[in-house]
Amino acid sequence: MTQPILETTRLVLRPFALSDAPEVQRFCGDFAVADTTLNIPHPYPDGAAAEFIATHPANYEKGEGVVFALTLKNDQCLIGAMGLDINKRFRRAEIGYWIGKPFWNQGYATEAGRAVVDFAFTQLGLHKIVGTYLTRNPASGRVMQKIGLTQEGLLRDHVIKWDCLEDIVTCGIVRSPTN
Repeated sequence: MTQPILETTRLVLRPFALSDAPEVQRFCGDFAVADTTLNIPHPYPDGAAAEFIATHPANYEKGEGVVFALTLKNDQCLIGAMGLDINKRFRRAEIGYWIGKPFWNQGYATEAGRAVVDFAFTQLGLHKIVGTYLTRNPASGRVMQKIGLTQEGLLRDHVIKWDCLEDIVTCGIVRSPTN
């Protein structure tokens, strides 16, 4: 089973290739990107991008996840990543994403997110998409709101990021009969 390619007005969402590793390394190595995500370490270790990419095909084959490289349609420039961590038993997935800092505040995460949520409901047959964000990253919360997720709760001191307890907001969207 091959991971599909999704297209939006400005983006192509495609499987990652090992040739993307240097750009992933560059973007994820940026403190500002790592600081706003839960799972990107800083400094970003050498070789971590290739390891990240290498896991994608097997996870997709097993139905456990899908990760898309977000690229600009006009020049195929890699700008970020968006994925779903799938829980088949409960027909839900957690959405996660990062965008390279030069591409922040241009609506790319929202555009990609709408396509990924639609894919999750119409192609994967999922019932619910959840997402979380650090309370100190309200921009991510705005993306989730724009793609249809609504706040479901605030989890105080729920995660540790760089030795500091952090609050997170949890959001979700349930598949409607029309999607």
